[in-house]
Amino acid sequence: MRLARRGQIHRLLVRYQQADVTYPEVGATRGQLPAGYRHTRRRTALGTGRDVFVRASAALLSWEMHRRSGLAVAAEGAAATGATVVLGFGPSPALVVPCRVVYEVDEPDRRGFAYGSLPDHPECGEESFVVTIDDARNVWLEITAFSSPGAALVRVAGPIARGLQGMATRRYERTLAEMVTA
Repeated sequence: MRLARRGQIHRLLVRYQQADVTYPEVGATRGQLPAGYRHTRRRTALGTGRDVFVRASAALLSWEMHRRSGLAVAAEGAAATGATVVLGFGPSPALVVPCRVVYEVDEPDRRGFAYGSLPDHPECGEESFVVTIDDARNVWLEITAFSSPGAALVRVAGPIARGLQGMATRRYERTLAEMVTA
């Protein structure tokens, strides 16, 4: 686990570009979640119509959902397979949350990505964010994750750490819903 001033988050991006993910089950958020981790599966309504789908997808893939959720974001560009992103969580000094995009979803009715934890991430695991539009034109944000504590402090924090993770997930849902209805 690492702390940095928010202004340093961008400088840390280079440090993590060559790092490997910290878990073996890469891509598992596409299907059966692996045993031995906490699991999260959430589905949130965002609105109706193709324009909502397009706006939500753009906000997700450009990291704008993360930024507007209160995170500092240093990324190589849009969310694409192999891209590294370093998120800063909290006030300065911020908790450093380095991730690698492990896959993209680019289908006519589904867009998104999954990222996995890199060294110094407080958790170990993967999280996917996928925007979908169904036959009734309802648009959804689907968040799927599996994680375990990646740092001793997170293990000790137990329920507090899980509460912060749940708070971040709810903030993503609320932020993206607000963005596409504004």
